[in-house]
Amino acid sequence: MRIDAHQHFWRYSPAAHPWIEPGSVLARDHAPADLMPLLDQAGFDGCIAVQAEQTEAETDALLRLAADTPRILGVVGWTDLAAGDVADRLDQLRRRTALVGFRHMVQDEPADDFLLTPAFVHGVRAALARGFSYDILVKPREAGHVRRFVDLVGVDQVRDGQLILDHGAKPAIADGGWQPWADAIADMARAPALVCKLSGLVTEADHARWTADHVAPYLDHLLACFGPDRLIYGSDWPVCHLAADYRTVHDLIDDFVTRACPEARDRIFGGTAAIAYGL
Repeated sequence: MRIDAHQHFWRYSPAAHPWIEPGSVLARDHAPADLMPLLDQAGFDGCIAVQAEQTEAETDALLRLAADTPRILGVVGWTDLAAGDVADRLDQLRRRTALVGFRHMVQDEPADDFLLTPAFVHGVRAALARGFSYDILVKPREAGHVRRFVDLVGVDQVRDGQLILDHGAKPAIADGGWQPWADAIADMARAPALVCKLSGLVTEADHARWTADHVAPYLDHLLACFGPDRLIYGSDWPVCHLAADYRTVHDLIDDFVTRACPEARDRIFGGTAAIAYGL
């Protein structure tokens, strides 16, 4: 099964999506009907829908879409994992069979060590114990805390792949940035519970001028640190449209896999995602 393991749906609202610039290509509704032809053209069987708002209402909306769209294989939603009643929240959410995991927009938190907040660590640990996965959304300034976070949630008690790094921790490709991102990746990759999505990289490059050569060193470093069995493809549609169309993003990673690790193609384009999300 070929899986696009990272994409979004939304009904656009400036209040709900303040990170979207009004008038941009993203400032409109994006629905399953828009994505399915793109999945067909690239030969994907299904996808994982990931939260773009930190509300339980959006999670409910994504789960309703999944109920009506069999090719949405799972939903990565949001709940307040730092809440005092997190155990009750998670027990209620376990009934939603399409819900495979959670994500918090750590990159938007004021403190770069938000991941290490005791209440948040407790909530993530509780989610993992109930079989959910957790997607880690950070930029380089927070990436140095990821390894400690993985240790705190109990790496020895977490199944391999249950923690998922989104977008390769968003390296500063447009500026040619390398450190501290590269060292943080090497450190966090030592934790076997963590896998990494090859997603969202084109939007970290210069949107108008990027080429595959600009992205290649970052892909090579992720491969060297995580190895081919712990990499997952995701398009980051429709956010990718800021820098490239769906097929261009797919072909970028497909060409990389052909060059660097062709034996892992089935795992990168679906197999590892199926394990990580318990599909």
